[in-house]
Amino acid sequence: MTVSLVTTTEAAFLLNISTGRLRALLNQDRVVGAFKVKRLWMIPVNHRGMPEIKPGRRGPEGTWNKFKRKAKTVVHVLRKTIDYNRDNGTVYPAVAVKVGDKKDYCHALKISGPCQIVYQPHQPNKSQAGGARLWIEVEPEHIVERVYFSDGDYGPPPEVTEQRQKLKKKYPKKKKSKIQRKSK
Repeated sequence: MTVSLVTTTEAAFLLNISTGRLRALLNQDRVVGAFKVKRLWMIPVNHRGMPEIKPGRRGPEGTWNKFKRKAKTVVHVLRKTIDYNRDNGTVYPAVAVKVGDKKDYCHALKISGPCQIVYQPHQPNKSQAGGARLWIEVEPEHIVERVYFSDGDYGPPPEVTEQRQKLKKKYPKKKKSKIQRKSK
């Protein structure tokens, strides 16, 4: 029986985590059966085709994928962020990458394998903030590597931050009265 091995980029893609987070797990010796060949990590995959991660001793449970991904990767170019960056001289990530329920923002992408550009002017994609009409779809088995600028701004783009603030104003959290706090 042969053991399938993958590199850090492929393993990070399978687990849906960044390569940096995977390297941290490798340095903590939490990836089962991983070994180094010169400067390259080789990571075995289990019978489900996924790398196995040992649970940590403290903190919350890991959020990486335990099973092979079934959802397509959907890539959106954030036009409002591009306009904001141009007008304000900032470098916020203008690419949104959505896999299932997880959304990540980056500056560039490397897609290894076929992908499809979808334009639906009359049926916008409601899973994206403003209802995107143009996006890229990548099948689940193909790697989409996120690239970040070293001097870029990180975190969600301004349009996402503005949306979150509007939601907070629309649905404010109820404050506890002094009586409720004292009774606890």
